[in-house]
Amino acid sequence: MSDQHKFAFQKANYIIMLAGVLTLVIGFFIMASDSEPYGFGFLGLTLGPIVVMLGFLIEFVAIFYKGKKSESDSQ
Repeated sequence: MSDQHKFAFQKANYIIMLAGVLTLVIGFFIMASDSEPYGFGFLGLTLGPIVVMLGFLIEFVAIFYKGKKSESDSQ
């Protein structure tokens, strides 16, 4: 494959990124589903933000993840 058609990331990076986006969506959904007024309950103030931060951490890992090089990649 020529250098002109290479993607910035490998397939594994995109899979990890998709998992991160899904985790972010779940975290925001958890925060939005808090039944306390103004979201001041456990879900809105504790669990939701922790899940969102985990999602951003997964995205960070996806950007810097380098997969194993196969023999065909080194040529």
